[in-house]
Amino acid sequence: MAGIYIHIPFCASRCSYCDFYSTLQLHEAGAPYVEALLAEAGLRCGELRGEPVVTLYMGGGTPSQLQLPLLSRLIRGLREVIDLSHVEEFTIEANPDDVTPHWCETIKSLGINRVSMGVQSFEDDILKMIGRRHDALQVIDAVKCLQDYGIDNISIDLIYGLPGQTVESWTRSVEQAIALRPRHLSAYGLTYEEGTRLWHQRERGEVVEVPEDQCLMMYSILVDRLFSAGYEHYEISNFAMPGYHSRHNSSYWQDIPYLGLGAAAHSYDGRVRRSNPCDLRRYMSTVMAGKTACEVEQLTQWERYDERVMLGLRTSRGVDAERLREDFGDEAWRHFIREAQRHIDAGNLSRIGEKQYVLTSKGIMLSDSVMRDLMWEE
Repeated sequence: MAGIYIHIPFCASRCSYCDFYSTLQLHEAGAPYVEALLAEAGLRCGELRGEPVVTLYMGGGTPSQLQLPLLSRLIRGLREVIDLSHVEEFTIEANPDDVTPHWCETIKSLGINRVSMGVQSFEDDILKMIGRRHDALQVIDAVKCLQDYGIDNISIDLIYGLPGQTVESWTRSVEQAIALRPRHLSAYGLTYEEGTRLWHQRERGEVVEVPEDQCLMMYSILVDRLFSAGYEHYEISNFAMPGYHSRHNSSYWQDIPYLGLGAAAHSYDGRVRRSNPCDLRRYMSTVMAGKTACEVEQLTQWERYDERVMLGLRTSRGVDAERLREDFGDEAWRHFIREAQRHIDAGNLSRIGEKQYVLTSKGIMLSDSVMRDLMWEE
């Protein structure tokens, strides 16, 4: 099986923390970009090697900004190029203020059955400070609107460690999110990415980072509250009601191949990584000329080993040591077992059965250093 990721890079405005590739050129570039996506799909559909496509994910940017006629053209055009009859999970990312009855009705008619909303916070002053266009009430209205149209597979994104955020205000946001009963919730610690508006604000002393101990407390509150509410903690940053794990994101963590279409999109088939340019004009002109725009990177054995370990440890499935041995040999297996034992002794890892290794709750807090130790250094 395989997945498809489609990058829609258009935004109405840029959030202060975001370093994903995006552009404000929707009105002049939206229609030609959709045609470029369809051209690229035709050029690269062979990379799927006949595997059935079971997940389709439209991310951004802000896909909900794409005008509905263009969204319809894109999805219907894709169906002419790629067999989408096996798709079980079709996700679109959305901003809450873009969710209207007409939008819900249209996406449902197009076969979209999952919506991932960038909420980030339920505190209006924080939302305004980071440049979000919505307020907390719009989130509540958006969730209800989606549910009214029978779209109840809803995911909410939150961010902790935002400037001005306190443990108390974060707790309120978590509780408000739980009250909406989304099927899925993702929560990420804020990172100050160089070049973003927020990074410059920090450099000028206009905002102050939340102390690390408070961020750890926020994460701990998140985990405890969601567990008590019945959510499964299936990946470091992801929580879901039983049966509602993100199948598309899980494919990334389980080495399932995926094809990425669009400017800045990435693809991976288990051995080769392909990446499209973060340049709208160059991407469109290249694919419309009948050429693929992606750069190709052949991963070494040890790069693939490192990726397997890092992605596996992020999930509740952990790392299968015997599969490591089968795929990468005895030397890699001995290195993993030796380093893993040190972290078992320290309480950072636990072993399930004879071969499965997972992070403990203590280990999750130290995940970066545990992963570094288990990776291979050539």
